[in-house]
Amino acid sequence: MKPALAFRHPYHPISWQHLPNGELIVANINQTLAPWWPKFFGYHMLKIGALSGGIDSEKSLIKHQLTLTSQHENSDIVAEIDDLPLQEHSVDVCLLAHALEFSLDPHHVVREANRVLIPNGYLVITGFNPFSLVGLNKFVPYRRKQSPWNERFFSPMRVKDWLHLMGFEIQLDRRFLHSSLSGQTSSGLISEHWRKLADRYFPSLGSVYVIVAKKRVLPLTPIKAKWQLRPRFEPVKVPTMNSSRKINKLTK
Repeated sequence: MKPALAFRHPYHPISWQHLPNGELIVANINQTLAPWWPKFFGYHMLKIGALSGGIDSEKSLIKHQLTLTSQHENSDIVAEIDDLPLQEHSVDVCLLAHALEFSLDPHHVVREANRVLIPNGYLVITGFNPFSLVGLNKFVPYRRKQSPWNERFFSPMRVKDWLHLMGFEIQLDRRFLHSSLSGQTSSGLISEHWRKLADRYFPSLGSVYVIVAKKRVLPLTPIKAKWQLRPRFEPVKVPTMNSSRKINKLTK
């Protein structure tokens, strides 16, 4: 398994329109996350990356929503996504929409999101599934050097392993769009039949995935100090030699 750390600075798309079929991708992501927004409670939501800022979260009960990017366009906070200028345990929901593929150290990006999340907070991650038709674009000579197919894609299984090690509980793992997403997607009868067939029999091979994870923090059980665990020292009451002498004197 290759390390997650990239050896070059990846390309950062500033909107979904800069990705092939980006509008189709974000529409399906919005459809998948629509029933989840009312389930998220809290005060602050952080959208990490420019693509996260393009996700529709109007149905969320969290009204204070901020977008953090490394660029000034359409952002509330300008900073690096792997070095969040926020306090620990200060955000209720973090959204990473296709941010891992376009980051230098994606594992550190997830750790930073975990740091700023409150206990029982939610982390939402979307991305391209390399074990799908999208992953085949890397083997096509005239595509593998084009963005975004020349970037690193991380499988949902690997991302979930990172989350499990950090103590997250996976609430949703949804995959959709069984297509290479490299050209114009057709909407004919055959394509519609293929989508229904793939969703039913090959759900894990969807080209785009959405993961919703909840941060679990186990309560700490206080341990008594060692000196409190030691039994108290008390002398044992046994007949002494003096008492036996007194008995001998009385018998005489």
